[in-house]
Amino acid sequence: MAEARLSLRVDLGTAHQGLRRLGPGKVALLEAIARDGSISAAARSLGMSYRRAWELVEDLNTTFGAPVAATATGGSKGGGARLTPLGEAVVAGFRALEAAAAEAAAPHLAALLERLPRG
Repeated sequence: MAEARLSLRVDLGTAHQGLRRLGPGKVALLEAIARDGSISAAARSLGMSYRRAWELVEDLNTTFGAPVAATATGGSKGGGARLTPLGEAVVAGFRALEAAAAEAAAPHLAALLERLPRG
């Protein structure tokens, strides 16, 4: 049976300032950092390089004007990372927006599915 789902990407800022994007990939990275306790472990779990993960975190820091993750350098107890309250709010806000959009879109997606050829 055919399915339809909504994928959400949010453009933040203005055309004059430059738009910054927030979408499921960056939010999944933040969730992985919260779960795995480090940017490198989060990157590995998502199949991306540490460099790419760090670039995405830096982009989010720039977008929101403050750190979304707090990092600790390695040592005898190892390093790590955790989400800041801002990072947690970004994840929660995006997931709430995603849920609200999916709920609002559900009847429209169902109507589109009804128009697909049956086969």
